[in-house]
Amino acid sequence: MLGIFDSGVGGLSVLRAIRQQLPAEPAIFLADQAHVPYGSRSLEEVCGFSEAITHYLLSRGAKLIGVACNTASAAALHSLRQTFPEVPFVGMEPAVKPAAEGTRSGVVGVLATPATFQGALYASVVERFANGVTILQDTCPGLVAQIEAGELEAPETRAILEEALLPMLKQGIDTVVLGCTHYPFVIPLIQEIVGPGVRVIDPAPAVARQVGRLLEAHGLRHVGEVQGRMEILTSGDPLALESLLPRLLGEKAKVKQVQWHGKELRDGDF
Repeated sequence: MLGIFDSGVGGLSVLRAIRQQLPAEPAIFLADQAHVPYGSRSLEEVCGFSEAITHYLLSRGAKLIGVACNTASAAALHSLRQTFPEVPFVGMEPAVKPAAEGTRSGVVGVLATPATFQGALYASVVERFANGVTILQDTCPGLVAQIEAGELEAPETRAILEEALLPMLKQGIDTVVLGCTHYPFVIPLIQEIVGPGVRVIDPAPAVARQVGRLLEAHGLRHVGEVQGRMEILTSGDPLALESLLPRLLGEKAKVKQVQWHGKELRDGDF
């Protein structure tokens, strides 16, 4: 079973890609909506959440953990691999490399949370792959909250994106990197703003391919015609998340609640 987590609904963009590419894989997805957004929290705090969630998902039978959150990947991926050396992890890395390789103008825009930009992972990717490329950054304040509320086409959502993207367009970007798993849900709006000449990179399909490679390498891959079982959990409001699943995931599912007890995650009262 795959264990996948995020601070909120953003990780559903990764789960959606996994369900498309690896339909036979059973999966359990956990949205830590009690603590969303992670992007404005300290890296130490996010690291603590990530370790507790990993403990919980492993206790539920997960064999591979997908950290479907750029902030959690930046804050915790290294320590998670040290703490759970026997567990394969797949994290999120801002797609600066393909952006830098494919840009014609030499100017790339990156949309991500403050914690992602502050992390060593992002700095390393830029240093290794963006030599000679101008990287423009924006944290899109308020965008995660809009997506969590399902406001994908709202005027306020458009205003947040225009404030980030219009100055970048004036400076010549021809590529936009989505450095937060929430952001693929507003790709149609981003494309309306930037126009057909700007490439928008959704990292989710590449992450799903990496999950497939790791499953193969560890002999864990499920192959078959039957779609794998899926379980959706949240530390927030299960009914609110349930109502968003058809739009964000393209599937309906019953959402169950988990609860924080101090620094430990436990099954809720369902």
